[in-house]
Amino acid sequence: MDDAMFPDPQAAGAPSAAYRVLARKYRPSGFADLIGQEPMVRTLENAFELNRIHQAYLLTGVRGVGKTTTARILARAFNYELPAQDGRPGVDRPTIHMDALGAHCQAIIDSRHPDVLEMDAASHTGIDDIREIIENARYRPVMARVKVYIIDEVHMLSKAAFNGLLKTLEEPPEHVKFIFATTEIDKVPVTVRSRCQRFDLRRIDAGLLAAHLRKICDLEAVTIEDEALAMVARAAEGSARDALSLLDQAIAHGAAGGGAIAAQDLRLMLGVADKSRVIDLFEAAMKGEIAAAIALLQDQYDGGADPAQVLLELAEFTHLVTRLKLAPDAAQSNALTEEERRRGGDAAGTLSISVLTRAWQILMKGVDELRISPRPLASADMVLVRLTHAAEMPSPEEALRKLGFGQGGAPRPAPGSAPGGERPPVALAPAPKPAAFSAAPSAIATSAAPAQRRAAEPYPATGVKIADFRALVALAGEKRDIQMKIALETEVRLVRFEQGRIEFELTPGGSARLPQLLMQKLQDWTGTRWLVALASGGAPTLREEALARESEKRSGIEADPLVASILARFPGAEIVAVRGKETEQATTAGAELAYDDEEPDDA
Repeated sequence: MDDAMFPDPQAAGAPSAAYRVLARKYRPSGFADLIGQEPMVRTLENAFELNRIHQAYLLTGVRGVGKTTTARILARAFNYELPAQDGRPGVDRPTIHMDALGAHCQAIIDSRHPDVLEMDAASHTGIDDIREIIENARYRPVMARVKVYIIDEVHMLSKAAFNGLLKTLEEPPEHVKFIFATTEIDKVPVTVRSRCQRFDLRRIDAGLLAAHLRKICDLEAVTIEDEALAMVARAAEGSARDALSLLDQAIAHGAAGGGAIAAQDLRLMLGVADKSRVIDLFEAAMKGEIAAAIALLQDQYDGGADPAQVLLELAEFTHLVTRLKLAPDAAQSNALTEEERRRGGDAAGTLSISVLTRAWQILMKGVDELRISPRPLASADMVLVRLTHAAEMPSPEEALRKLGFGQGGAPRPAPGSAPGGERPPVALAPAPKPAAFSAAPSAIATSAAPAQRRAAEPYPATGVKIADFRALVALAGEKRDIQMKIALETEVRLVRFEQGRIEFELTPGGSARLPQLLMQKLQDWTGTRWLVALASGGAPTLREEALARESEKRSGIEADPLVASILARFPGAEIVAVRGKETEQATTAGAELAYDDEEPDDA
C-alpha cells in the first residue's frame, strides 16, 4: 500500500506554502523523538516486543507534554507496515521501531487516516457521540491493521457517555484500540481508569528542554544566547509546546535585525526580571538593606518587569540557593547560568536553612497578596520590608549566644554572679500564653528531688514508711493517682506530718472529702491506718512555694541587662519559663504547665 493514497496537502506544490509553527513542524513522529518520557517508552517497547499490547491506554499530564502526539505515535505503532525494499526485510507486525515511514504513517501523522479516528471530547460530550463510536467499532478497519479511537480531553465526557462506553472498553473487538488523553485525571471515573493502561507523562526538565530548543535553533539557523534559551525553558514550566511557541515568538521578536537573540530582548518580551538584578535584590534583602532593595525593585518595575514576577523570580532563586545548600550537585544542571551557579553557591555557603525557609514563606505569601492587590508595586515593597526585617532577626543559635550560652549550650556565668553560679536559659514567646494554658491547679505537674524519689520507689503491701510530705506526693505519683497528687500539691497547707498522722489546712475551695479520701488511700498504699485531721495555720502549698520560687527567679532574670534589652527589642515577648539544673531538680507544681504520668529524668 503506497503512501500516495494519502497525499500530503502541503506537498501538493502550492507556490507559497503557509508558515508552519515550530510546535507542529517539530512534533515528534516516533518514540525516539519523545523527550523526557523514558519510563513510558521503555514500558511500551517491552510490551510490543512481548506482544502484550493493551486494548486501551490512558495518557495524562499537564498541557504540552505530548499526550496527543504519543497517541498518534501509538496509532502508527499498531498499524506499522513496511514493504520489503532494496534488500531490506519488510515489517508486518506492531512495533515501536519505526525508522522509516510505513504505508500508513504519513496519513496518521497528518490526522487524515480513515481508520484512526480522533475525537475532541470537549465538543462531543454526549451519549450520542459515544453511541456512534460503539456502532462503528463493530466494523473492521478499511485499510489498516486495527481501528484506533483517540479521544482527547476525555474527562469532558458526560456521565452517560462514560457509562455507555464501559462495556465496549472492557471487551472491544480484536481490531479496535482506544487511546484517551486528559489533563484532569481525577475527573475520569475510576471504572474507566481501571479498564485502561495508564501512563503519566512527566513535565520536561528545564535543562533537557533547553537542549532540545538548541537543536531546533540549529536546524532553523537561528542564533540565540544560551541564557535566552534557559529563560524560555523555565518560562515553559515543563511544556514542550509552550517552549516552542515562546521560541517562535522570540525569533519574531529578536531576530529581525539579523543578529543573535539576546537574553535582554526576551526579558522585555516575557516581562521577566533580569536574573542578575534579581540576585542583586536577593542579596540586598538578605543583608537587611531595605533602601537598596526597594530601589532595585523600582528600577526593574520601570524597565517593564511585573512586581509579582519579580517576587516569583526572587522565590525561585531562594529555592535554588536552598537546593545548592542541601544538594550541591544541583549546580551541574544545564538550566542554570554561570552567574546563578556562582552567586547561588556563595549564598548557600553563607545563609542558614532557617533564614532561607523563612524567606521562602514570606515571598510565597507576598505573591498571593499581589494577585489580589490593586497596587502591586506598593504591595511588593511591603513584602521586601518584611523580608529585610526578617533577615535581621537572629537565629535561635545566635539568640542563645547573646543570652550567654556558648558552644554546646553551656551557659556562661552571669556578670556579678557568685562563683560557679549559672544563669538559667530563658524561653521567649512573641505573645502572651492563651488562657487555656494558665497556671490553674489542674494544670500543674510536680516532680520530687532524687532523694525524695528514692523514698517513693515501689513498696511492699505492708510496713511502708513515708519520710515526709513530699515523699507522700511522690508516692501518689508512683501509684498513678494523678487526681490525689494534684490535690496534695494545690489544696493542702501542711501543719504537721509524722508517721501515721497528718494535719493540714485546706485551701479556699478545697474538697472537704479530701481527708477521708486520703486516709483510705494511705491505708491501701501502706497497709497501716493513718490519722488525717484538719487544722489551721498551715504552711503554703507546694504549688504556692513553687510559684514563689519561680517569681523570685523570674525577677532576677528580668533584671539582667541582656534579657531586658531583648525584651525591649521584641515588643510583646515575655519570659514563659526559667530552666536550669536547679529548676529541673526541684521542679514543683508551678514549674511546668503540663502533666506527665511518669517521673522526669534526673537533671
